[in-house]
Amino acid sequence: MAEQKIAILGGKGMLGFDVFAACQKHGFDATALDLPNFDITNAGHLRRVVRNAPIIVNCAAYTNVERAQSQPDLAHKINTEAVGTLGSLAKDAGTWVLHISTDFIFDGTSDRPYIETDTPNPINVYGASKLAGEKLLIESGCRHCIMRIEWTYGLNGDNFVIKLINKAKAKKELTVVDDQIGSPTATTEVAEAICSLVQKKPEGLFHFAASGYASRFEMAKFIFDRLKMQVNLTNCKTSDYKTVARRPLNSRFCCNKIQSLLAEPIKPWQKPLEKFLGQI
Repeated sequence: MAEQKIAILGGKGMLGFDVFAACQKHGFDATALDLPNFDITNAGHLRRVVRNAPIIVNCAAYTNVERAQSQPDLAHKINTEAVGTLGSLAKDAGTWVLHISTDFIFDGTSDRPYIETDTPNPINVYGASKLAGEKLLIESGCRHCIMRIEWTYGLNGDNFVIKLINKAKAKKELTVVDDQIGSPTATTEVAEAICSLVQKKPEGLFHFAASGYASRFEMAKFIFDRLKMQVNLTNCKTSDYKTVARRPLNSRFCCNKIQSLLAEPIKPWQKPLEKFLGQI
């Protein structure tokens, strides 16, 4: 495996940074590609990468959920069109693509954890652009694996955990929604799962998230308890908290399918989060 080249698109982003580190740890010949030298919307850049790497992990994405509502063309260009181009080029080159997607392709109305065969129904521009990218990658006919992830946090990027802590430092009173349910998932854990998939090169759709579920409010309470921060934390409903983009209330994943391919059991969300809090 180590002699095969792996290109990590979006390799300087929050997830890509940890994927590159994990690949190095496992002895893979990995290259991290990102702006300004690599632009996923540039077909020439993609063609060059596909020609030189038999394995591509695509972490590149437009991920600003709020701003995507006012920049749908840019979100579509990065999350949809570029992924379709990547798929077409990979099909011609015989390249295997591991593409990262999101829980936001679902509307969050299910009363159970989502499985891979559930029907998507995005409720915002970001989710729609990611779902359209999935479809183009599948339609390209390239050898691919789509890994949907959720509620991610890491040291090398903006995320809910960091935003929450910064807000708490600025003011000691916070209100957090208690009806959005999911699994806080460390990008380091996602990266390890990706390394497992890279070695087996499966094809198809997979859901990955930390084990267990929590509301955003429960997650906030856990963070402040562990950090021993004195915060007056109150809960509210998503309908009380106005945002430009709608959010799915249920982001729970069933991860049984991917678990069968992983070397280790998926960790409960509390353990990696506690480790992360000790690092920041």
